[in-house]
Amino acid sequence: MKAFATERGLKIASWHRENESGAKLDRPELFKLLSDAQEGDVLLIEQVDRLSRLNDADWKKLRAAIDAKGVRIVALDLPTSHQLMGSNADGFTGRVLEAVNGLLLDLLAATARKDYEDRRRRQAQGVVKARAEGKFKGRPENVDRNAGIEGMLTSGMSWNDIKKATGCGRATIAKIVKRMKDQKAA
Repeated sequence: MKAFATERGLKIASWHRENESGAKLDRPELFKLLSDAQEGDVLLIEQVDRLSRLNDADWKKLRAAIDAKGVRIVALDLPTSHQLMGSNADGFTGRVLEAVNGLLLDLLAATARKDYEDRRRRQAQGVVKARAEGKFKGRPENVDRNAGIEGMLTSGMSWNDIKKATGCGRATIAKIVKRMKDQKAA
């Protein structure tokens, strides 16, 4: 992206990196970027699927937020979007470029979502098949961590504090609480 900007004489005003899935609309860093953006700014992305693997409704919300700010999306993998940067095109040509780019963005976002859903479906099918063949048993239990969680629960520590201390989710804690109850009942 640096090379792309340098080749075109563009200045990158800020960098935003986010470690959230493009399949989620809840993207704090993306919305911070949009909050800070000014009309006419360019949102430079590596690929459209890095911006969105959202379902249709969420993609429409994100596009509306981007459009409301007047931010232009430029994707390295979408050459038509490159023409929108600093375009001096007359009104008609500019509108045509924006329409074509918007259509292609919508198409690539829909394709990214379909690819995401297809990969998840195929993965689930593979897991079902592997389980049926006795080859898949799931992720092995982290016995040491879970023993520590049991100790924390026994000492009266809150679930939130346990989550912070161990990095596990509520489902893991709930599973351990259930197992402890089952052991007491037996």
